[in-house]
Amino acid sequence: MNAYAFFTRELAARREAVFLETESGRQYTYADLDRETARVANVLAGLGLRKGDRVAAQVEKSPQALFLYLGTLRAGLAYLPLNTAYQRGELGYFLGDAEPRVVVCRPEALPAFAELGRGAGNPSLYTLNERGEGTLADAAAQASDRFETVPTDDGDLAVIIYTSGTTGRSKGAMVTHGNIASNSEVLRDYWRFTDRDVLLHMLPIFHVHGLFVGVHTILLAGAKLLFHAKFDARAALAALPRATAMMGVPTFYVRLLAEPGFTKNLVAHMRLFVSGSAPLLLDTFGEFQLRTGHTILERYGMSEAGMITSNPYDGERRGGTVGFPLPGVSVRVRDGERECGPGEPGGIEIRGPNVFAGYWRMPEKTREEFTADGWFKTGDVGQWSADGYLSIVGRAKDLIISGGYNVYPKEIELVIDAIPGVAESAVVGVPHPDFGEAVAAFVVRTKGAPLDESGVIAQVKAQIANYKVPKRVVFVEELPRNAMGKVQKNVLREQVARHGP
Repeated sequence: MNAYAFFTRELAARREAVFLETESGRQYTYADLDRETARVANVLAGLGLRKGDRVAAQVEKSPQALFLYLGTLRAGLAYLPLNTAYQRGELGYFLGDAEPRVVVCRPEALPAFAELGRGAGNPSLYTLNERGEGTLADAAAQASDRFETVPTDDGDLAVIIYTSGTTGRSKGAMVTHGNIASNSEVLRDYWRFTDRDVLLHMLPIFHVHGLFVGVHTILLAGAKLLFHAKFDARAALAALPRATAMMGVPTFYVRLLAEPGFTKNLVAHMRLFVSGSAPLLLDTFGEFQLRTGHTILERYGMSEAGMITSNPYDGERRGGTVGFPLPGVSVRVRDGERECGPGEPGGIEIRGPNVFAGYWRMPEKTREEFTADGWFKTGDVGQWSADGYLSIVGRAKDLIISGGYNVYPKEIELVIDAIPGVAESAVVGVPHPDFGEAVAAFVVRTKGAPLDESGVIAQVKAQIANYKVPKRVVFVEELPRNAMGKVQKNVLREQVARHGP
């Protein structure tokens, strides 16, 4: 069935229960959720959109932004969340590739989207600001608060999530109604969420972690969200006494541990802390246990599959691992065609109802990323322990994870190489105490080029999202290469490890 209908099957029994509370204290009940998503769905249907048409949104986090997403699902349309850090060049690509019929943006971005839209089918444009105000809210206020949810099949498109690619072009992962419904049900049961839970939600909602894991699981359980626009350690300390669970990236937990007020007594009532989107350092894992008496639950997921594995709710949550395959999800680790035994690293491949339908308008890429027997090749390298825990021991294709976001070096290298005075560049990830990894660029200048570090950073920053921008630019005479002429990025990483960039 339609994922929205699946999440709200028991709506009649919980209409007066609070679904969401903002940091200012404003509350929305499940009845409000039903009415607000109906209004959005009516606005979209009134534009003549048909099942499967795309609705793109680059907006700040707000209850109305969440109602936009859920109303899009309810109308049988496909939602396209766009990171608020994306810049003009990236947005032009997404609009041209996905060809959305509707774009919702921040008011100040309207002129840019109007111009970009002229080359992408002239979508209808609406605005929504951080307070949930704008032309979309105005239109919704005039629409009916009743809407018959559009029936969909499990295989129908629900969301397109763009992921970075090693060629510099992002791929649109096609996530179906069945994918998100099955994964949310598994997580609700595996992590024991019920209608008595209150989740502290400080994650962004343009990302699988905040949008799918955080929201879908709560919806299905009939639980409550404490909905904050962004993470703030002091605000988290104030909100935690009213929560039973929290989901975050490792940076959240590092910053909480830096607060003297984050004590065992403060979180004694808490049921669950979940970490994901980037590796959690063992030091952080251990310090959190000592400080709070709680053991963080680490899990493993990706845009193409939602959640794949998890440390157990009951039983040992082992630091440095991502636990076991979730119910219904199959995971194997292979070296070529050979299944790897315990302690042997290999490529992680997965299969299950959570695995996406393929890449939008990239049939050849889709075929490349699936094995002949139907398993998806994640691109991550992992290994099993003797008792079945999975560890992520490396990442294929030089992926960098900075602050929970995936960054592929090739995309950044293409931008740097286009700067006048740059002969070539190589980008690697370097350890960072807050973000896990940061981007560093090694640049070879053309003879006499008057380039400096700040100038390169400024030019890159104008073209791509800030989390992809190099934190350091190091000028070198030449890049290290092997006998085949391939840049040896391992040598650059070793240089960073020995001497710093």
